[in-house]
Amino acid sequence: MEDAAVEEAEVSGAGEFAPALVAAHPLGNSVAVAVGPELRVFDLKGGCAVSLSDDSGGCSHSDAIRAISFSADGALFASAGDDKLVKIWKTDSWRCIQTITSEKRVSAVAISKDGLYVTFADKFGVIWLVTVGEHGGGQVSSDNKPVSLYGHYCSIITSMKFSPDGRFIATADRDFKIRVTSFPKNPIKGAPEIQSFCLGHTEFVSSIAFTSHSGGSSFLLSGGGDSSVRLWDYITGCLLDTYEVKDKVGEQPNETEDSNLAIADLCLTNDDSLVAVAIQSLNGIMLLACDLVAKKLSFLKVITTEKSYIPTSLAYSSSADLLWTVMGASNMPNQATSQLLTRVRIIPRSQKDLSADPAVLEDSEVPHGEKLLLALQGSLDASKQEEVLAAVLAALRVSMHKMLVKKNYSEERREQRKRGRNDKKIKK
Repeated sequence: MEDAAVEEAEVSGAGEFAPALVAAHPLGNSVAVAVGPELRVFDLKGGCAVSLSDDSGGCSHSDAIRAISFSADGALFASAGDDKLVKIWKTDSWRCIQTITSEKRVSAVAISKDGLYVTFADKFGVIWLVTVGEHGGGQVSSDNKPVSLYGHYCSIITSMKFSPDGRFIATADRDFKIRVTSFPKNPIKGAPEIQSFCLGHTEFVSSIAFTSHSGGSSFLLSGGGDSSVRLWDYITGCLLDTYEVKDKVGEQPNETEDSNLAIADLCLTNDDSLVAVAIQSLNGIMLLACDLVAKKLSFLKVITTEKSYIPTSLAYSSSADLLWTVMGASNMPNQATSQLLTRVRIIPRSQKDLSADPAVLEDSEVPHGEKLLLALQGSLDASKQEEVLAAVLAALRVSMHKMLVKKNYSEERREQRKRGRNDKKIKK
């Protein structure tokens, strides 16, 4: 039944569906949502939507944005996606200072801790690096071309993060691997060395996150298509603990036998004590306790939302102790750009009283109310558009499988694809 659904999805183009993304400024200054080619930013300090400007001379995003990221200090922001563009923004003015064109579609992006470099990964699994030209005020040179750092051998990079000290870069892929690589002080000339491989996932790895306050120890969290969240010592690659989300998700009343329990996203609170987990078939968020002393992950609770809401991306705002969640997708059949609907839901952290049940904020309770919702959702009636949300939900159930699980083509189909690629080369 699943194979039939995936085959149907391939015909209809479901594999191209791009989930909506959310990112929160590390100091709580702003929040950004990406859906399709649109980047929507709200200034939380000024209480208004942000108007983006572009001084880079490059094109605007014209296809689905697949990755967004703030720098560690919040001074820079990067966006990248299917249009092969990587755009670097200064967040004090929200103007684009640099546009880089990749040879392939981009699946992940990250900014080095010092803000001097941006790394991005293409769909062939190659990690590229570019120097940021205007972090200190200077203009980027015209010959600042991306330099390849290393590759994952034709495997899609699903997540990429720098360690809190900036010494390492972790990359996860659809072939179950997490690679931790040393990041040279001069990466343009220095050679990155493999620090470790974190091996243990039995399906694609969808999301990774470093802990930030580990008292000298080195920990990494990961989630994947095998329905597990894992804790690693990333220096040695040693697996410290595994939590299987199906053990608790199966107890939820909306759970069905054919549900996909792949981890869609995860994020940590700023003190590393809680892990928020988005699961493909769960209308809500799972909270796990993260004990870095005991090196253990344990279940806390599931925060449920309305049945039609399954988050596609998570971000934590430490300044306000708020967990930002978003649901949405682009590139759906018969979907106009004006219909790029997203739904934003905000959850206040359940702080130290773990017996308290944190509630999802009502629309009337969110910071800056209707102004924020209109800016990030594109509509104030998102919660009422059940048909649109249901279509998004149906699309998302097959999109991750389509994009991340390797396709097994017949010999005849392989030859057809080769001929198609060669025909395109001849036409050029």
